[in-house]
Amino acid sequence: MSAAEVWSVDPRTGKRRERVATEATGHDVDRAVRAAHGARDALADRGVRSAFLRTAAERLEAARDRLVGAADAETALGAPRLTGELARSCYQLRAFADTVDEGAFLDVIINHPDESATPPVPDLRRYKVPLGVVAVYAASNFPFAFSVPGGDTASALAAGCPVVVKAHPDHPATSELAAAALREAAAAHGIPEEVVGLVHGFDAGVELVRHPLVAAAGFTGSVRGGRALFDAAAARPVPIPFHGELGSLNPVVVTEAAAAERPDELGAGLAGSMTLGTGQFCVKPGLVLTPEGEAGDRLVAALADAVAAVPEGVLLDGRMRDHFVAGVAERAALPDVEAPVAPGAAGERAVAAGFLTVPAARLAEEGPHDLLLEECFGPVTVVARYAAREEVTRVLSRLPGNLTATLHVSEGEAGGEGPGASLLTALPALAGRVVVNGWPTGVAVAPAQQHGGPYPATTSTSTSVGATAIDRWLRPVAYQSTPHALLPPELRDDNPLKLPRRVNGTLEP
Repeated sequence: MSAAEVWSVDPRTGKRRERVATEATGHDVDRAVRAAHGARDALADRGVRSAFLRTAAERLEAARDRLVGAADAETALGAPRLTGELARSCYQLRAFADTVDEGAFLDVIINHPDESATPPVPDLRRYKVPLGVVAVYAASNFPFAFSVPGGDTASALAAGCPVVVKAHPDHPATSELAAAALREAAAAHGIPEEVVGLVHGFDAGVELVRHPLVAAAGFTGSVRGGRALFDAAAARPVPIPFHGELGSLNPVVVTEAAAAERPDELGAGLAGSMTLGTGQFCVKPGLVLTPEGEAGDRLVAALADAVAAVPEGVLLDGRMRDHFVAGVAERAALPDVEAPVAPGAAGERAVAAGFLTVPAARLAEEGPHDLLLEECFGPVTVVARYAAREEVTRVLSRLPGNLTATLHVSEGEAGGEGPGASLLTALPALAGRVVVNGWPTGVAVAPAQQHGGPYPATTSTSTSVGATAIDRWLRPVAYQSTPHALLPPELRDDNPLKLPRRVNGTLEP
């Protein structure tokens, strides 16, 4: 039986654009992984690695028009959004190049012998080494930033790990173009092109996580798909780390004082955040706790005006559109749920943005309204109206883990007065990033960033954005009582590589 064909499809029309590839067989996956594994030594030199990452950014920028054109045709996300996303991805590659050059990610720690300690301390020298081949599972909603040239790939290459990417079926042509740019960059520095492998097909994704030479995996996608791969990674004869971003409701709490102070601003801001990218951001606010009463009414009215003005949009593929239409209809049918602006189908291919309202008391106890506490991918949010702060506390206590949690407070509460401070203390238990008086959409590429949270937001405690994302693909090794001439250069006393390190408890520049 011949392998299935992989086609690029235009979500605006549902029509095939071009045949891109064929789905990878088990043999194809094995060949890609073995080739990547065989090329790993070419990434050993940090100077070569950082230069490769910078050249990768340059090659992507040189191919910008082709990449953005292909991505828009496959995702309907629009050229302005995709141009910004590609720029973000290039910035991220350069940021990881800087991280590699600095060297602090190696976490060099040296303890000289100390016979006076209890027990005595021998000569110990610790640093981090790359795990090996990393399997990367591309995301549907970010064809650049969380796909072939995205954060998982950039951080793995920065760590010295080759990658084999499982392309997302929503943008196969974009994936091929991006992989070609990365391979060209590798070749420019004498690195085998096989350090960036690319495979297509559902079965290929399963084969990839099971391959004995794959040492770790990074995933961005659905709870169902991510959990299946996570379980497969854990069930291997040799389990491997699986860093998956699966799903997030991203709750928002608006205090009564904040709603009274700036209802129009909050309504407009929420509308912009929940409809950004046609509601297809992993950090879209999906549940908003807003007070009952006049202040909350004004906020909801402002939200309704802003959402009603949002034009129809196209989701990434027909399957997602069907799930969105069915999901909002099921939620809207629940008792006491209203739709001031009804979300759902708009014509044959598009969807209309909207939001639902429900008394928060309905969410405070287990029941059919628990469906409203599950992520609905697309331009919709649930506004839960609370009568007392205790209802907010009860709803928050029932939420699963999230990528973000947001609190809006008034100017007075920002100074420590009112209930804002006590509500804020509940949010770190729910999410990896806590936002105050802002909106969660938009994930800055910065060293202090944390893009991850308690399960099911992610399957680990790590971040997939920011400099510390590199830690996912490293493991520590300590050398004990090793003759100096036999030590790796990173651990020698004369510090020939000029690395930041901690020696006998003292941090050296």
